[in-house]
Amino acid sequence: MPREDCIIPVLQSYNGSTFTCGFYSQASLYPELYYFAILVVPTDLRSININSDNVAPMVVWSANWTHPVGNQATLELTVEGDLILKDADGSVAWSTQTCGESVVGMKLTDTGNLVLFDKNNAVVWQSIDHPTDTLLLGQKLRVGQKLTPSNIATNMNEQGLYSLSLTTEGLFAQVETDPPQVYYASRINFPDTSSGSNYVEFTQGHLELFLNYTRNGSLFSGYVSTAAVQFLKFESDGHLRVCPDHYFRPIDYANPSLGCTGSIPSSCEALQLESFLDVRGVSYFAVKTDPQGVADLGNLDEESCKKTCANNCSCRAALFQDVRDGSKHSRVCYLLSQVFSIKNESDLMHSTVLFLKVHKTTIEVAHSSKTILIKTITSSLGSLLAVVFLVAVIKGLYRRKGFEDVKEEKGVDEVEEVEEDYLDQVSGALMRFTYDDLKIITEDFDNRIAVKQLNGSKKSFLAEVESIGNIHHVNLVRLIGFCAEKFHRLLVYEYIAKGSLNKWIFHKLDESSLLDWQQRMKIIFDIAKGLCYLHEECRWKIVHMDIKPQNILLDENFNAKIADFGLSKIIDRDQSQIVTTMRGTPGYMAPEWLHATITEKVDVYSFGVVILEIVCGRKVFDRSQNQEDMYLLGVFKRKWEEGRLLDMIDKRSEDMQLNRPHVMKMMRLAAWCLQVDFTKRPSLSMAIKVLEGVMEVPGDLDYNFSYLTLTNGISFLHNMILLVCLTTL
Repeated sequence: MPREDCIIPVLQSYNGSTFTCGFYSQASLYPELYYFAILVVPTDLRSININSDNVAPMVVWSANWTHPVGNQATLELTVEGDLILKDADGSVAWSTQTCGESVVGMKLTDTGNLVLFDKNNAVVWQSIDHPTDTLLLGQKLRVGQKLTPSNIATNMNEQGLYSLSLTTEGLFAQVETDPPQVYYASRINFPDTSSGSNYVEFTQGHLELFLNYTRNGSLFSGYVSTAAVQFLKFESDGHLRVCPDHYFRPIDYANPSLGCTGSIPSSCEALQLESFLDVRGVSYFAVKTDPQGVADLGNLDEESCKKTCANNCSCRAALFQDVRDGSKHSRVCYLLSQVFSIKNESDLMHSTVLFLKVHKTTIEVAHSSKTILIKTITSSLGSLLAVVFLVAVIKGLYRRKGFEDVKEEKGVDEVEEVEEDYLDQVSGALMRFTYDDLKIITEDFDNRIAVKQLNGSKKSFLAEVESIGNIHHVNLVRLIGFCAEKFHRLLVYEYIAKGSLNKWIFHKLDESSLLDWQQRMKIIFDIAKGLCYLHEECRWKIVHMDIKPQNILLDENFNAKIADFGLSKIIDRDQSQIVTTMRGTPGYMAPEWLHATITEKVDVYSFGVVILEIVCGRKVFDRSQNQEDMYLLGVFKRKWEEGRLLDMIDKRSEDMQLNRPHVMKMMRLAAWCLQVDFTKRPSLSMAIKVLEGVMEVPGDLDYNFSYLTLTNGISFLHNMILLVCLTTL
């Protein structure tokens, strides 16, 4: 299989646009990962290069979206009638399980249905009976089935946070927490759920309900031109989007399933800089399902409702409803302190408008509607800095016009004073660039650069500059300089060639690309040395607070460097612990975060999780696993109790299997770092001694790892979804 992004067709059909069934790869993002999928591609080619601007393939079904295969994978229709997808090592990634069913052939229909048929041309197996995240025209979603976003274009091997399912009680869209949180419900009184005669079907732009095979109305209809409708896709954020990009951005660009937040964070200290985005014809999900959960101000008119929210620091949005029911007329104003899901309002008796708080500068940017291009930087800073840069750039959010608006509101002198106070807090001997300097270096940002997206938070920006600006270590990413000019907050880092650790340990690569034991051990050693420097060798004790594979970068020689200090905390040497707000990434957060009293041992706990991920080759929380195996620490505890820790070693690497005794020692170090009682965890200097072989791991370890971190992590992740922008659910 080729390495460029492409589709290698196996079967094709024609119906206006082309349905293609074959191998699909986004190799530019995830080298050597392939999916057997059905796609809509508006062209007819034997091998389709999807780097072309005029090709926009859409995956509508995938056999192995939770288990991508590597190079040299094979698809075989066996003589026994089973369609089998095998990885390069011969392991079965997926099959139709139709062995012995008298299958004689395979075809792709004009409606995008992959069919296995017998000698009488009767259907033995078909893909439309196994929906993933899409309903094609005429496809049914039956009771007990659900759509789950595939995230093929974003997070490999991860299921989405959301699902759309048909149960015996109705159609529900929910956040996949424990327990699930429903944000859309259409309750249905099914007469009988045992015969398979009840289902919803996507047909001509409508999602129709059928009871006992008889049409019983539409759940959704008329929201898009039927001429353009070929499929109904449940997106990775749980919805279709309505909010313009000018006002909102993803919380995490690499993980759009986390939803979106304001392009510029709100602040109670700058209410005069905020305005409203009016979104008409929508409602808020909790108004109908949980009206007690939002503040109802009663009979206010539209303008008064808006002004009340404007004067309330904690109000993020106001929902105004003008309700007319015959002779009855009422007006309702809801104030929302947190905004999650909005949806189209289908009740014709209601006239509704949502006033959503946004920053004034984003409104100015919206009028300009300029395209942001990000390309590779090939120049340097001359003889002074002959290196390639990693520059954190936010282009287009803060134009000079936006800053002039601030001057009008606050006054020129006050704004400049705030700016200088801000700059005074930035310490260290870093190079300071002006915004114009960076524009020249990047040719007005038209040269390609690697981007780290900042949140626009002054506090986060200062934390990163203050914590890493004065320190230098071979296992820390070097911060070269910064720009803090008016509202521009940019960081200039050294460029790290091989990217983050997660793509080297989590994704299926060919055997030559897998990290061997020596490489993995060195990476663990490098992380330990970098953390030890932060905790024990700096003038201040620096707690990183977000150690995870995504924040470990690898250079061309696979030397590990710790990056992203946006959540870090500086602690005086005479402080044993501090109280701070919860921060970090679910799955890597130590149990003591539940009490918000932390020490540097939270980094030790995260380090233990990363050790396990490195030696096991899987994520701490993996929804593609069976229920009992989703949480890596739960598997670790169970395998220890069963005396089968060797089962956890990365099975893709023969070298890892050959070094089992050394890997077992590393797993014991991980267990020591994961002790629930933080006082029983080692310091990083002690962990280094274990890695050097001059110290042994204690024998009285507690493998009863806290499950509270899992539950709390999911809840915390959901709370981070500050705003989910949607349309028709």
